[in-house]
Amino acid sequence: MNDMNTILQEIQGVVDQIDPGLVEAVTEHVQSGKRIFVVGEGRSGFMAKSFAMRLMHLGATVFVVGETITPALKSGDVVVAVSGSGTTKSVVNTAKKARELECRVIAITTRTDSKLADYSTLVAHLPAATKYRGEDEAASIQPLGSLFDQCVHVFCDAVCLSYGAKQTENNESALMRHSNLE
Repeated sequence: MNDMNTILQEIQGVVDQIDPGLVEAVTEHVQSGKRIFVVGEGRSGFMAKSFAMRLMHLGATVFVVGETITPALKSGDVVVAVSGSGTTKSVVNTAKKARELECRVIAITTRTDSKLADYSTLVAHLPAATKYRGEDEAASIQPLGSLFDQCVHVFCDAVCLSYGAKQTENNESALMRHSNLE
């Protein structure tokens, strides 16, 4: 078997353990917000930004925490916080501040017992390998948190499919919002 097949099998192994109702629960939380903010660091941050981009294509009002044009968070907003370990300081601090402001917080993490999970209104548990290789994490041939980040991407794309269907968005309407400055 080649490494690509092994990677796909690792992703499938994690996806098979995810609660089937979780995509719908995250979609409902995302839809409940006036605005959506995403936060993450490193590769997990790239996955969060990817999610934000696709939500924008689907008509959502969405921002990336830390960007220069990101407005102030307000009550009624939703924060999607991505951290494999659930301990990334900037992500945890954002979740804490969001809860203080009466925002919903969705944690996407491997750790249901983390500080990030404690500050969240919904935890999307993805039991993938992180750089820490905890005992309850999936085994992986890949370095660091690659498996977690891949699973975040797949999971968030499933949320986008659900979100788009509920908003009656499709490829054609999303394409109208896609960058034309390339």
